[in-house]
Amino acid sequence: MAKRIVESFIDDLDGSEAEGTTRFALDGTSYEIDLSGTNREKLEKALAPFITKARAVRAERTGRGRRGAGASARAVSREKATEIRRWAKAQGLPVSERGRIAATVVEQYESAH
Repeated sequence: MAKRIVESFIDDLDGSEAEGTTRFALDGTSYEIDLSGTNREKLEKALAPFITKARAVRAERTGRGRRGAGASARAVSREKATEIRRWAKAQGLPVSERGRIAATVVEQYESAH
């Protein structure tokens, strides 16, 4: 038996059919709203004078999950983590048996090697 599931968006402002979800942020809070093309244009027009004068910034990632390239570049392999833990214990530095190693400990290790 075949099944078709249709997802439709309803404009949160006027109840008409929406084209999709629009995301924006203000004062560190991110928002989502489903808008029709007309209402999205109204939002863009209202924000345009502010956007043209504003500075673009990278969105901050929140929550858990894979991290960006900057963090992954600092990530260490299992073998290296074991080596860093042994070294940290020998130096009398606090280090957990499992999980992430504090960046300060990794930096100290790298400075010493």
